Amino acid sequence: MTFARPSAQNLLTKSIYISLALALVSATGCSAPVSEAAEQAELSNDMQRASYSIGYSMSANVRREFGEDIDIEAFRAGIGDQLAGSDSRVSEAEANAALQALVAAKQSAAQAKATENINVGQKFLADNGAKEGVVTLPSGLQYMVLTAAEGPKPAATDKVTTHYKGTLIDGTVFDSSYDRGQPATFPLNGVISGWTEALQLMSVGAKWRLFIPPELAYGERAQGPIPGNSTLIFDVELLEIN
Repeated sequence: MTFARPSAQNLLTKSIYISLALALVSATGCSAPVSEAAEQAELSNDMQRASYSIGYSMSANVRREFGEDIDIEAFRAGIGDQLAGSDSRVSEAEANAALQALVAAKQSAAQAKATENINVGQKFLADNGAKEGVVTLPSGLQYMVLTAAEGPKPAATDKVTTHYKGTLIDGTVFDSSYDRGQPATFPLNGVISGWTEALQLMSVGAKWRLFIPPELAYGERAQGPIPGNSTLIFDVELLEIN
């Protein structure tokens, strides 16, 4: 449930050099309309379908890290030159400078978003805390009981099994065990501190809605679809203490 923030160098190495080397010309990794070249690609046998699938899957890494910042035609040209054994049309020095500039721009945008999220989250929690049924704890964690239950409560050292759905305050779903169709089991002291605190107050069978400020979640670190300094909302159902 917690992850280290990748360094710029790791981002370059993992997301660019590995992904571009493994991706194929047929994959764009974006939501743009299918190109004419892609439409003409033969996918009639296992080798062709496997090749397409490799390219499509590996390009997801590039899309996840860089999204619309990638120029699709230049991206495709780089893959084609590599697979054809051609020399790069961009020098190593030019490549490093351009990649570093791209990463720096994305980091700057992420930092601006994280700063904005602090103010948005604080206002949300202030308004939310005034609503009927919402309890605010000294730590800043808020919760609402959706389904009450009586019985044993887990300790921080226990493993628990839960069903849950996590959203941003704008309603964007970033994780859901319900969608996967399988509950999650994990040590309670191995998750974000907002979860650790809240679940120790819950009994088996209870379902709560948690409102977790960023300092009790991932802080300023962006985590995949979760921007830095995000206030998180979880519907959590405690199924079992293992």
